[in-house]
Amino acid sequence: MTREAFQREHGIIGSSPEILEIIDVIRQVAPTDITVLITGESGTGKEVIARALHAASKRSKKSLVTVNCGAIPEGLIESELFGHEKGSFTSAVDTRRGYFEIADGGTIFLDEIGEMPLATQVKLLRVLENGEFSRVGSSALRTTDVRVVAATNKNLEFEVQQKRFRPDLYFRLRSVNIWLPPLRNRRGDIPALVDAFIREFTGRNGMTFEGFSPEAMETLLEYHWPGNVRELRNVVESLIVLENGKQIGADQVRKHLYGADVVGGGAFDRTRNLPVVTNKTVEQAERELIYRALLDLKADILELKDILAQQPPQTGSRRPAHIDDRENGNGNYSLDDMERQMIQRALDRHEGNRRLAARELNISERTLYRKIKEYGLNG
Repeated sequence: MTREAFQREHGIIGSSPEILEIIDVIRQVAPTDITVLITGESGTGKEVIARALHAASKRSKKSLVTVNCGAIPEGLIESELFGHEKGSFTSAVDTRRGYFEIADGGTIFLDEIGEMPLATQVKLLRVLENGEFSRVGSSALRTTDVRVVAATNKNLEFEVQQKRFRPDLYFRLRSVNIWLPPLRNRRGDIPALVDAFIREFTGRNGMTFEGFSPEAMETLLEYHWPGNVRELRNVVESLIVLENGKQIGADQVRKHLYGADVVGGGAFDRTRNLPVVTNKTVEQAERELIYRALLDLKADILELKDILAQQPPQTGSRRPAHIDDRENGNGNYSLDDMERQMIQRALDRHEGNRRLAARELNISERTLYRKIKEYGLNG
């Protein structure tokens, strides 16, 4: 099978040198059982690579089991991965198979492996070494035959130095390391990605779409894309729906980019000259997106306050209830207060649905959960 045919079959989009090199690595290692570690920023498409590795392997007729290690509470992750016996803990009303048993003969994809607790890492290493594990509440050894693919947006070498990740597990996992570059490093792939997202979304929803103008596409090419391919997909789908399938111009694109960075400079006055920081952690990028939206929100609130201040006072009039006066004493809103309000409003708009609220805010559900807890919000 040619490289181009392999790309089409497995949905890997792009012709940049980085993507072509990744495809060649996948074609080389997929037929083996070697462990693969996929690294890269959040939203770069690590699950697409994992699915391609499984589909091109000799295990393709068996299951690909995907496990988000960061979404499972620490107290339950061993039970989820390795199963448990009836009565092994309070809520264990039945015996249950874990993901490693379910994936027997196939592939298990451990996403966000960097979030796995140290105690669980010990048991994972044992599975990788000899395929042995035991269910929670049982001393009986069981065996499984799985191919392990793991992914993380963390620097595991740094996590090892900080003693948050076992060095022996790290070296065992990275038998082959596939690094996915951020979208800003392969801008030439953006038109092909946009075309693919348009075809997929309009076909799935039975819609027509008149496409992006050349100026709109140029705007997409200049944007920094801190949310990577996931953010690009969300923007394309939102534009198609909200603009009713009409041709998209540059102004419509800018409205959906949260006033973020443009590499060429000058095209986005709404950025308020925020600096471009290319070496960000995922959390920094997500927080930056919120702050930019908050700055726009703050400008709107201040403008509304100015309008209200110019209105003649009316007897018995009251200030609108939705104008929040929490300021830092200098007439400026604290960023934490603004962030708290914006997150609560997103939760209210989606009736507490955290997944939809996180998508609107363009942050991960994990970050949203942490913010809800940090600010004591209702959600």
